[in-house]
Amino acid sequence: MAKKPVLVVMAAGMGSRYGGLKQIDPVGSQGEAILDYSLFDAHEAGFETAVIIIKEAIREDFMATVGKRLEKCPMEIRYAYQELDKLPAGYSVPAGRVKPWGTCHAVLCAKDEIGDAPFAVINADDYYGKSAYKVIYNALCQAQDAQKYDYCMVGYQLGNTVTDNGSVARGICQADENGYLTQVVERTRIEKYAGGIHFTEDGETWVDVSADTIVSMNMWGYTPSFLKELEARFPQFLDTLAVQNPEKAEFFLPFAVENLLSEGKATVKVLQSPDKWYGVTYAADKPQVVAALKQKTEEGLYPDGLWK
Repeated sequence: MAKKPVLVVMAAGMGSRYGGLKQIDPVGSQGEAILDYSLFDAHEAGFETAVIIIKEAIREDFMATVGKRLEKCPMEIRYAYQELDKLPAGYSVPAGRVKPWGTCHAVLCAKDEIGDAPFAVINADDYYGKSAYKVIYNALCQAQDAQKYDYCMVGYQLGNTVTDNGSVARGICQADENGYLTQVVERTRIEKYAGGIHFTEDGETWVDVSADTIVSMNMWGYTPSFLKELEARFPQFLDTLAVQNPEKAEFFLPFAVENLLSEGKATVKVLQSPDKWYGVTYAADKPQVVAALKQKTEEGLYPDGLWK
């Protein structure tokens, strides 16, 4: 019998643009963080186990706030720790490096807690909406690697994922006529402006993007094969990109997926969510998130106090 899907939550980022630990910042009426709502929705969709990835540096604050609340969560909560020095044998942290190694490294740091189950990956500080968890849970329950790895992702319309308060990074997705991902290109500076939405690579030249463009919000679904691929590919990253840019190079999930697609080793089904994304990229985003969750609670989508 296939193992039940596990939810992996990436909460190790320190939130430099936000200016604090946004993973634990309260947005709910009883002090809940966005992460609490994500776990509530995931459990409702069928997930029974969550692996939360944090850093040792925030362990005390995290456990005293979110961790304490999650003692009442009906899911099994496991913790993994992303640290700079968790590297393959023979590698060491470059001088001056303080930046994490990226989302692929975060998932690798959690591999022992994930085990051999299919798994979904999310960001701790993104509110994805209820439908996303349902579609990805159902897809993972049916996922089977055959000639190619059987992966999936939840795509959002770009217009539902931008903020009024600055730039965002998004993976711009292209899919074929059957709904399978053909390309994902990470754009690190996408902004709203009076005439629409655009992005820049150099800070000078801007390219318009349609609001209905499908983007990745780092909600991926993988079979256990992905962990083996990451283990093989992380040393390659350290030997190339990390040598070229030792202080800042990061190994992102879209990069790994893009490589597997180009090599013909994987298929990635694009599951779509009509929900509006909410997140706290910037401190000024928080009031909108608080208001949106308050309204959803008033509409009966959430109890007033998630873990009563």
